[in-house]
Amino acid sequence: MKPILVLILLFISTFSFAQEEEILEEKVINATVVNAQTDALMGDVHVINLNKVKGTITKEDGEFSILASVDDILYFSFLGFKSQKIRVTNDMFKFKDTKIALTELAYALEEVIVKPYQLTGYLEIDVKNAPINNAYQYSISGLSVGYEGGSKNPSAVTKVLGAILNPADLLRNLFGKQPNQMKKLRKIKEDDQIRDLLASKFDREVLTELLQIEKLDIQDILNNCNYSKSFIKTANDLQILDAISSCYEDFKVLNRKK
Repeated sequence: MKPILVLILLFISTFSFAQEEEILEEKVINATVVNAQTDALMGDVHVINLNKVKGTITKEDGEFSILASVDDILYFSFLGFKSQKIRVTNDMFKFKDTKIALTELAYALEEVIVKPYQLTGYLEIDVKNAPINNAYQYSISGLSVGYEGGSKNPSAVTKVLGAILNPADLLRNLFGKQPNQMKKLRKIKEDDQIRDLLASKFDREVLTELLQIEKLDIQDILNNCNYSKSFIKTANDLQILDAISSCYEDFKVLNRKK
């Protein structure tokens, strides 16, 4: 009986392991991108698997294929349309008629309610109604430039000082909690589809999704790596990515020499 029991337990454990592997297994997703308003098929839409750091482009008939696992996040981007993120499910592998609908920005903006400041035209009254910037500026003796550290708290001062003394520290602080992010940065540069998309973008939107950092963090990194305001403002997302990578690699070399 004992040998039979062992075999049964072995079979159960093997079956459970196989099921777990199946869940995590990478498969090819086939789906179609359409216009949410007209249901028209959309070609040339950029599709990025944010987890696998792989990209592709939809064909003229809106179809695309991309490697993914369950719970991966797919990011869709097309000029004039609101970018969208979709979580991969088991159904997307089972059914071949999955449609992803993108909304034109003109329609998306209609859903946004804007509450303007009640301006009267009288300067003395309007100044009182204007929003107050609660961010604090920090200045250091010997430096001609002030640094904004956000809200007034001890960590803000530490963050500013650390970034000034060594920009790589800011990078390590940002990516240190997610050690795989720097590896992801290198993988981004190796994917031609993603590089082409970044070369056409100037809004940092795709970069923030790929690197999981804020736009202000990107600006802080480049400011402290001595990139000009003109470059930060006018460079495309691919140039910004290369600048961040170059800054980090340069400071790693300097730290090794110390």
